[in-house]
Parts: sequence; structure tokens; C-alpha cells
Amino acid sequence: MAKVIIAEKPSVAKNIADAYNIKARRDGYFEGNGYYITWAFGHLLQLYDAKDYDESMKGWRFEKFPFIPEHFLYKVKCDSVDRTIEDKGAKKQLGIIKTLIDKEDVDGIISATDFDREGQVIADELFDYFKVGKPIYRLLLNEWTPDEVKGGMESLKNNKEMQPLQDAGIGRQWSDWIIGINLTSVSTLKYKFEENKTINIGRVLLPTLKIIYDRDIEIENFTATTYYKLVSNFKTSTNEEFEGLYYENDSEKFEKKEDLDKFMPMLEGATAKIIDKQTELKKEYPPYLFNLSNLQGHITSKYKGWTSDKVLKVAQSLYEKKLTTYPRTASVVLEESLKDRAKKVLDTLKAGLPYEKDIKFSTSKRIFDSSKVESHSAITPTYIKPSGLSADEKIVYDAIKNRFIMQFMPIAEFEETKVTLKANISEMNGVFVSKGKVKLVEGWKVVEKIESKDVILPKVEIDETVDIVDSKVNAVTKKPPKYHTEKTLLRVMETCGKGIEGKEDSEEMMQAILSGYSIGTPATRAETIKKLKDIGYLKTKGKNLMCTELGRNLVETFPVKELFDLEYTGRLEKTLSDIEKGKFAKSDFIKLIVDFTISSVELIKKDDGALSRFKVEIPKDSENIGPCPVCGNPVLEGEKSFGCSNWKNGCKYTIWKDDKYIASFGKKISKEMVELLLKNGKVGFRNLKSKKGNTFSAYFKYQKNEETGYFNWNIEFIDNR
Repeated sequence: MAKVIIAEKPSVAKNIADAYNIKARRDGYFEGNGYYITWAFGHLLQLYDAKDYDESMKGWRFEKFPFIPEHFLYKVKCDSVDRTIEDKGAKKQLGIIKTLIDKEDVDGIISATDFDREGQVIADELFDYFKVGKPIYRLLLNEWTPDEVKGGMESLKNNKEMQPLQDAGIGRQWSDWIIGINLTSVSTLKYKFEENKTINIGRVLLPTLKIIYDRDIEIENFTATTYYKLVSNFKTSTNEEFEGLYYENDSEKFEKKEDLDKFMPMLEGATAKIIDKQTELKKEYPPYLFNLSNLQGHITSKYKGWTSDKVLKVAQSLYEKKLTTYPRTASVVLEESLKDRAKKVLDTLKAGLPYEKDIKFSTSKRIFDSSKVESHSAITPTYIKPSGLSADEKIVYDAIKNRFIMQFMPIAEFEETKVTLKANISEMNGVFVSKGKVKLVEGWKVVEKIESKDVILPKVEIDETVDIVDSKVNAVTKKPPKYHTEKTLLRVMETCGKGIEGKEDSEEMMQAILSGYSIGTPATRAETIKKLKDIGYLKTKGKNLMCTELGRNLVETFPVKELFDLEYTGRLEKTLSDIEKGKFAKSDFIKLIVDFTISSVELIKKDDGALSRFKVEIPKDSENIGPCPVCGNPVLEGEKSFGCSNWKNGCKYTIWKDDKYIASFGKKISKEMVELLLKNGKVGFRNLKSKKGNTFSAYFKYQKNEETGYFNWNIEFIDNR
């Protein structure tokens, strides 16, 4: 009997075939040794569109939303150019896979898609679509080398054991459909920031946009401040010079320049005494192994023209060529079970390197620690040496290889010296401080020739007197925060904005990642950033990311504030992570999403927040009765009503001339009445008659009912006593 193996891509199917020396390639699959090895092209299926469930959903109308299917259904994926037709390649490959599964000699199917949520769903969608009844097994690998393929095939899992991973993948897929379809549709109908522009709303898109928006605003609101510092040059008896910074009360910053200027004449020709000298031996460990976000940040900040999306594509290519391990990982250490494999890789890669003698295999917890691995270990090279790499592939491969080798090199060591000096000037209460470094062991830094810009101090001793040869007061203007780059944005997304910038290799960073709170996953963050650019919410200037006007309008007006909240989105991602671990039910998660979507749709429908952004120019012969209380645009008199000139953009503020409620009190709507109402928020009437015949005075207010969205008259009685 035979088995059908389904890989995620043709290149991976070939890796499996190569491991078993299977050469016979048919149309859409390999055949040999009792295996039919076929492939998907990523997703061959996609979720139904709303119109597939209901023809009337073809035209978007407010009353059709929220729209939640009773059951989610799948169809052949659409053509990438013409979304009204099926993708011919996908349809053909589906037919090939179905034919292979149905063969009489096939007694089982092996899912060999990527070992992650998305990979699990890619295959499981097919099994459900084809109603497969034969046994299904799961091949779980972190790399596609022949040794790993053969080892994995000997320890297959029952695909039913992967139910939590499938639930997380399907939960993510369905929730993004529910939020995306409903909120994008009603937002596009509601907000017309740009003509014929779709307003894309997404669970991961909006918090990512908000991160950039917040930094933009922080920069705009920044007020430059200046402080002053005093720097002096000292000369030893052997004519060696070094620099020192003046401190008072443990601070080198002085608000007033004159506080330092007064010392300048005193410092000329003066001397200083060394009152303290501290020397400390310090160690510098190599940065942790790469996870995807770190790799993307490293490459995009180091090389011009690279985006996080491009880094992922190149890393994926190296993975499929068996040269590196699975790239979409959040971990920066390796499973302890990988020690032997890592040693084999190291022995292969170190041969012939100029610093080969310094490379020593180690089982340090900084490298191997299963407790700090989330699903997949860090990215490393495999034992297969590359050949014929493109320039882009070489950049990414070398970064991964070098980071791996660094872990097994000596720790860098340097000596840090701090010298404290007291000027022989009684009016100076503070001290000068000089700091310097001396490199002792270059260690891992030799791998990428990392240059140290060390300040080396001359040899001086306590109580030694030195000359002050030059002094100056420098003005330092505090700079605004820097715009986010893809590197810094990925860091905030990865840790859900836990405020640990600059701590890439810290325990805090690792714990933040392991907590499961994040914006998106390693697999989706690059795609999110790219989409934000493509749909016009973000723009780039060099490596800097900034909001466009459209992106800013959305952040400032969109009423569903939870979708901008990093903590809220982080909790959703954490819930998906818990589903994957079997700690939370998919059905409960989907109910949360449905309830949230229903309330969000109603909130958007009733929202008037964006109307004030439209400034309407009225014709010269039109009279402005007053400002609309909803959006601030002119209210004009028409044949039957007084209404807002911003009606085309959705402002519904209207006062009908034949208003029956006002008429019931024996009054009429007049232009003068509307002018007063718009000016004061209310208009007063005397000699009003109630149904009982009583006469009274009252103010009338025209106010919006937040429940219905319509305006109603409210009465405020005037005390006539």
C-alpha cells in the first residue's frame, strides 16, 4: 500500500522526494518508494465571500450588517487578477490531490505542511473539503534536510493530536473574516475620507497603525529644551591628554549657561587632582540567536532598501532550500534536544574559518533552554553548506550563520576605568569624571568584525596632579523621539508595547515574548506592515515610517477604540495562543469576536465623529443660517426644511418646516427660530398651550437620541413666577 504526502510548496515536496531518492516527477506530484508526494501552493482554498452566502450582499448596504455566517464554508481560491473567477492552477492542483487521495492503493495521508497554525490549516482545509475518510498523519519538522525528513517520517503523529493547533488557526482565520468583512464594509459606507476609498479595518492592522500614529504625535508635540555641560581637557606629566565631564550633585546637565561660564576664567592655567580611580573587568555576551523579528530588524536597519516582508521571503527561501531552520519563530534559544544537531552544524560550518581554533561547542543555557522555546526554536543554519546563493540570500544566510557561530566563541572582555578629578578651585563644588575602556578579549566580535570605539585613558594614579589645558561649555539640545522604523515597530509588535526598547537581549524581552501577548505573530507582522503601506495608511521616508493623512484620519475618528488598544489586541493574540495549547475553546473565542463585531457595527453606524472633518463650500447665493451642531458646516434653508450642507457625506441634521411636534403647540418653524437654535442650542417660546389648556413658557432643544440616531425635541420649562 502507498501513502500520499502533502507538502506546502513544490520545493518542500522535492526536499522530501530527494531524501528518499525519488526521481519520478509526474504532473503535480512525485512518485516512488510507496509514496505519492504532492503539494499545495499555500492556500488552495479560501473562505466564502459574503455574497457567496447571500446574493444580496453583492451591494453593500448598512442594513445588511452585521453579517455572520451560520457555518463557514470554503471555495477554490480566486484568481489574483480577476477575483470573479477561480484560480485555474489551484483548481487543477486540487483535482490532482483529490485523485491521489482516492487511489485504491492509498491507505493513508501524511500532512507535511509547515509546523505552525497556518500550515496546519492549509492541509486540514483540504481534508475537510474532500471529506477524507482515510487515516491522516502529521509530519512535524523544523528543517528539511534529508536526515530530518527521514527521522520525522519514523515518528509521525496522528493528525487528530493537532486539533488545538488547527483550532487556533481556524479561530484566527474566522475571527479576522468576521471583523474584517463587517467593519471594513460599514466603515467604507460611513467614512468617505477619500473618494471611492475602501477603509480597511483589521484586528492587527489598527493597533499597528496606532503605534506609528502615537510616535508621530509625540514628535509633533515635542518641545525642544537645551541644557549645558562643561568639558575640560587634562594633560598628564607625560603630555598625554584626556577629557573629563563636570558633575554637580551627580548631574552633568545645567539649565543656565552662566552657571558654567563663571568657571571659565578660573580654569585657565589651573590644575586638578585625581581623587578616585576605579577599574572594573566587564564581560559582553553575544546577542541571542535570531528569531524572525530580530532577524528582520537586524537586516532592515543594516541594509538599505530592505523591508521586513523581503527579509521573511528570503528567509523562507533559505528554509525551503534546506539551508536554515523554520523562520517564523518567536524564540531566541534552542530546544535542549537539539544539542547534538547543533554540534554537527557547528563542526561543519567552522571548518576553515580564520578563528576556527576559538570556536568551542557549549551547552550554555543562553543557547539551549527548552523552557524559553515557544513552539519553534531560534533560526539557525543546517549542516548543508550553501552554494549558488543570490546576493540577497547571502546577506540573510550570513547573518544567521554568523549569529549562530558567535554563540560558541569566547565572551568579549574589556576593562572599564572611571577616573574622578577635583579642580584646585575652591569655587567649584563638583568633580570631573573621565571614563575609558580597554579591549582585552575581542571574542565573538571578530565574527562580524564589530569595531569598538573605545576611549582609552592614559595611566594615571590617585593623588596625581594634572594640568587643565582647555575647557568649553557645550549647549546640548534635547532631540525629539525618532520616527519608528520597521526594526523598532517589530519590537513593539512583538512585545505588545511593553516599553522595553533597547533591551533586545534582556530577560524582560524574552519573558514578554513568551507571555503570548503580541500584535500579530512572527508569520504575519511583515505582511501587516506591507499592507498598511499598500492601502495607504503608512508612508516611508528613508527607513522611517509615518502615518498618511488617511491613516491619521482613521485613528482620530474611528469609534471602535478597542481595535487601537495594544492591550486588547494582545489579549486576543494571547487567547489564540491559549487555544493552541488547549487552554481555551475555539467556540468561546468566536463568540467573543461575534459579540464584539455586532456591537462595533452598531457603534460605527451611529457615529458622527468623522463628519466635522468635511468642510463644505456653499454657493455664493446661499445664506448660512448657522453652524451645524453635528459637524460645524453651514445649515441652509431648503424648500421643505433647514438642513446641513454636509448631507452628501452623511450628516443628517435636518429640521422640517412642517414639524408636527412644534405645530402641536401652535408654533411654526421659521428661519429666525433656527438661527437662535443654532446659536444658543435652544430657542424660547412664550404662551404655549398644553393639551389641558394651560399656558406656559419653555425652551425647546433639538437633541440627538443616541439610541436611535435621530433628533428629537426636548422641552425645558421656564419658571414664570
